Amino acid sequence: MSSDDMLSQDEINELLKNVGADDDNDSGFPSRETPAEEIASSTEEDGLDHLLSTEEKDTLGEIGNISFSSAATALSSLLNQKVSITIPGVKAVSTAMVEKSFPRPHVAVNVKYTEGFEGTNLFVISMTDASIIANLMMGGDGKVDEADNIDDMQQSAVQEAMNQMMGSASTSMSTIFNKRVDISPPGVNIMNLEQEESARYIPDEDTLVQIAFRIQIGELMDSYIMQLIPLGFAKKMVEELLGTNNAEAPPQQKQEPGPERSRQQEARQQTERAQGPASAPTVSGAAFSELEEPAHRHSDGGGNLDMLMDISLDVTVELGRSRQPIKDILALSQGSVVELDKLAGEPVDVLVNQKPVAKGEVVVIDENFGVRITEILSPRERVAQLK
Repeated sequence: MSSDDMLSQDEINELLKNVGADDDNDSGFPSRETPAEEIASSTEEDGLDHLLSTEEKDTLGEIGNISFSSAATALSSLLNQKVSITIPGVKAVSTAMVEKSFPRPHVAVNVKYTEGFEGTNLFVISMTDASIIANLMMGGDGKVDEADNIDDMQQSAVQEAMNQMMGSASTSMSTIFNKRVDISPPGVNIMNLEQEESARYIPDEDTLVQIAFRIQIGELMDSYIMQLIPLGFAKKMVEELLGTNNAEAPPQQKQEPGPERSRQQEARQQTERAQGPASAPTVSGAAFSELEEPAHRHSDGGGNLDMLMDISLDVTVELGRSRQPIKDILALSQGSVVELDKLAGEPVDVLVNQKPVAKGEVVVIDENFGVRITEILSPRERVAQLK
């Protein structure tokens, strides 16, 4: 062979790089250059494109987009890195195809709903990506070599990261669906589909919906997390969301005439005229009337209570509570988000000497926060609570 026919070192390096790229494609994840349209469409061999309409794909994509925007914020706080999560594609896949798509071992994260929905999610993460997340969770710089396995400590770190992400995602879903949505702690396992027992991690359905989340963590990671959910569960979420939206629209149009509302306003005005004028701070919001100081009523409490009326008691307004393990409390820092057990818009609790006596809604009085009472115990019940 003449020197002219020999490959240069640059050409050899290019060939070797292409071989490596082919190996990466065996991981089951699309490459960064794969168009979104290709990720979102099933192949001709699948024959499953008809199972999801364009509207259903768009709706599932939007649910994921909103949910994982908050998940990205939670992960960013944990890793102290800029995190971006986007959804390039949603498609229907067969379980058999999933089993063929991931020939290498991957990290499988199982998430079950405990309230709000009945269903499961499976998230599939490559070993290398899981290693990067685990390294950052344990205080490293995130620079790791390509990994074929992770140890128990790394699995625990990934589990905690996914727990925080899915907790934030479920909170967003509560807002989307206007109901409480809770999940169980995620289970993290090594999924090697060459081993028969690993197939149990895949949802037990013939057809699944695959949602490909593109995740970028600073300059360290630009990859995909695959979410797999049963087709029936996915369709039920779409039906509930679209059905809820359609059902809520008509009542909003009927609220304007509001004969019942007019009667309530008239009764309130009559009460105000009977009580006479009273000076009160202005509460923000046009829908709210001015706050008034109600007259003290001593009769229900008995004559002996008159002597106690000037005693001061601690009144506390509780927005919500959270119970966390010690390791999470020690990990709190500036920018950390603590999720409470109350949904946005739920009434807050009013406590007197740490005993609940009322519920209300938060308002703004001049420059201070206040609470408008919406539910309250009777005076006799309040006295009984304070004993």
